[in-house]
Amino acid sequence: MASDQGIQIAEDGVAEVSMTKARASLTELIRGVRWGGTPAAFTERGQRVAMVVSPDFYEQAERDRAFMERMKKGAEKLTPAQQEAIGGDLMRLLFSG
Repeated sequence: MASDQGIQIAEDGVAEVSMTKARASLTELIRGVRWGGTPAAFTERGQRVAMVVSPDFYEQAERDRAFMERMKKGAEKLTPAQQEAIGGDLMRLLFSG
């Protein structure tokens, strides 16, 4: 992406553009998201204030959020001892070998 329109690639790979330069960069930014799979951010005073992501990314994030909400609600029904036991099992499953 061209930096002459104000788009900069951050260390984490996100294309960033300030709000003051966003209008001039919008088409290029969206094409980068759509075709390049690069998420983008609008910034204000150097801080990210909004993200632009592909529909697939957004839909997956929504599914992940719903899953985590179901996990949280299910965990709230367990006793602290059950929560601890399940938590330990999950940690071993997720981070073992």
